[in-house]
Amino acid sequence: MSYLNVFGKPLKICCLKPLTGYFRDGSCKTITEDTGTHTVCAIVSKEFLEFSASKGNDLKTPNPYWQFPGLIPGDKWCLCVSRWLEAEKEGIAPKIILESTNQKTLNYVSLELLKKYSI
Repeated sequence: MSYLNVFGKPLKICCLKPLTGYFRDGSCKTITEDTGTHTVCAIVSKEFLEFSASKGNDLKTPNPYWQFPGLIPGDKWCLCVSRWLEAEKEGIAPKIILESTNQKTLNYVSLELLKKYSI
């Protein structure tokens, strides 16, 4: 199966260190079982990490069980599109890499809005 980015081109790797994605393969690929829809390749900020923790998803704290190192500002990570949208409404959405953001994101967010946060 081939995965496409928001431009309809092959999906590029988001990040290999730390290893991100629903499949932990560095890519923002998704499948039906991915209820969080981890499709937005973001560059997390301190403000976003604090916001996510306040919503019950602490991305800062390492979790060895899941081989998760914990994120620091500047790390790239495949975010849930719903969390990214929540942060956008609060004015703290992180910047994103469109070439690495899955086309499925467009089911929830317009390309025009995504472009405002593109690096």
